[in-house]
Amino acid sequence: MPVKVRFCEHNKGKGKVVRRLEEVFPDLNIKIKGCVKQCGVCREVPVAVVDKIKVTGRDGDELYARVVALIKKEHSTTQA
Repeated sequence: MPVKVRFCEHNKGKGKVVRRLEEVFPDLNIKIKGCVKQCGVCREVPVAVVDKIKVTGRDGDELYARVVALIKKEHSTTQA
């Protein structure tokens, strides 16, 4: 089952992260939603929801790195 990654359309910095994820992980289920129910955090920092787990970063690069780390962790867990 592919990992689901969700971004809020109002969150700043998501575009670069989404593009990088789509290039590196073409099989990911990535969607930009109207809201991902993380409004308090969403106003402050870049945020994504990976399989219902909130992931944040100081900037888009840190968010990307944290999302990738979680994807790899989730993938290794499902492979075991």
